[in-house]
Amino acid sequence: MALQRLMSFFILYSILGYIPSLGVILRTTDKTVWANEFEPIELTCLIESISTNNPRIEWKKIQNGVPSYVYFQNQISGDLEHRAQLIQPANLLILNTSRADTAEYRCEVAAIDDHKHFDEILISLAVRVKPVVPRCSVPVAVTVGTSSELRCLENEGFPASQYRWFHNNEELPQDPKSSPKFINSTYSINADTGGLKFRRMRKEDAGEYYCQAKNVAGHAQCPTQLMDVYDVDIVGIFLKVLAALAGLIVVMVGVCHVYKHHCFSSGKDHTGTNYKLPSQDDGVDYAEADEGHFRHKSSFII
Repeated sequence: MALQRLMSFFILYSILGYIPSLGVILRTTDKTVWANEFEPIELTCLIESISTNNPRIEWKKIQNGVPSYVYFQNQISGDLEHRAQLIQPANLLILNTSRADTAEYRCEVAAIDDHKHFDEILISLAVRVKPVVPRCSVPVAVTVGTSSELRCLENEGFPASQYRWFHNNEELPQDPKSSPKFINSTYSINADTGGLKFRRMRKEDAGEYYCQAKNVAGHAQCPTQLMDVYDVDIVGIFLKVLAALAGLIVVMVGVCHVYKHHCFSSGKDHTGTNYKLPSQDDGVDYAEADEGHFRHKSSFII
């Protein structure tokens, strides 16, 4: 009885061990692969079992659900041409990765002589991109007690950058309450958007500022910019308001003076005693006309 069970075990083991050899089976070391831009990366497509001597091997790139050939009919094609090669038996080596290589890649192996003649494996590749120099906006001068915001942004890094701010070459802690030096500060930092907001500016907040954008591929920072924080000049504001009021009064007096002078001049022209009738010096006497005829003056010449 024991011998019969042992023989059954060996038969079952032989069958189970033999079946995989009749079909192609693939595996990979990493289904999700990260690579730094401009560096090489190898996508592994390992053939664990196969009986066919010359299987057909293909690689396809899938972006936005649309597949395109990468390795077809024993040659590299598509946008990886001259930038990739096949490493025997089926690994794909990308020599110089770019951000455009971020996609899913599918390794397909067809073995016509095997019982299971086809297998495929899907690998996701994400290319990390170092941040570029961020664009920073720092106000030149602000007033004590007012609110203000400093901005920092870059759009090239992948994954998306995280932002840090530096004041006089010292990194500002994310929470000012965590540092005795900044415990009285009223700022808040948004590491995702790069915003540095002050609820109430203090004289101590004046100084040099710069921002750093960072991800797993590297970091970059903008040039240092100076921000001044000044007190409110009450006396200066009062003098400016006073000068503006004085100017307004002068203008109003001048307008009233011109207006009154114009009115008086107009009255004399129409109602004064200086009004004269136009002179009549045409040599004809229109005042006397007796007995139905007129007389010539002595100056009239026939």
